[in-house]
Amino acid sequence: VQLQASGGGLVQAGGSLRLSCAASGRFFSIYGMGWFRQAPGNEREFVAAMSWSGSTFYADSVKGRFTISRDNAKNTVYLQMNSLKAEDTAVYYCAADRYGPGRDNPSEYDYWGQGTQVTVSS
Repeated sequence: VQLQASGGGLVQAGGSLRLSCAASGRFFSIYGMGWFRQAPGNEREFVAAMSWSGSTFYADSVKGRFTISRDNAKNTVYLQMNSLKAEDTAVYYCAADRYGPGRDNPSEYDYWGQGTQVTVSS
């Protein structure tokens, strides 16, 4: 399975971006999908996840601002990011969990995309 993340860029604080992650393979619809991010000098942290059944999970820091969604017909998962803050600046990674619901533990994920840079200017 290959994951290709896109949609990052430079945006002013308060603005919005939508990230996309396109997956190869036939079994996307049963994977748990997640988004993580990593800022320079920090560990990779959980952002949002969606199970194959549509259940969603969010980090407290993004609740109410970010929305994860998926389009199984397009093998794509999205992350809509609104009301962006400078502290949201990071490289964002998408990941796929073959056997589980997709949660906040990065070690549970089997496949990772290459990352897309999000920079929020204050």
